[in-house]
Amino acid sequence: MKRQKTHPTHQDPVCGMEVSYTTAADEFTLRGKTYYFCSRACREAFEVEPARYIRPHRQHGVGPS
Repeated sequence: MKRQKTHPTHQDPVCGMEVSYTTAADEFTLRGKTYYFCSRACREAFEVEPARYIRPHRQHGVGPS
């Protein structure tokens, strides 16, 4: 059986849809990280208010203060 090459998927931070960088409708780079989107509307919503859609990074083993 021949294996197909698959591209890694990324989650659209606005709607949660899984998209590949090759099939993403749009992308946006913020602070050196590229986010991929299923549609232009999702990218526009993200661009207006990125903090609403980006989860803060929590270090392992660090609890709330």
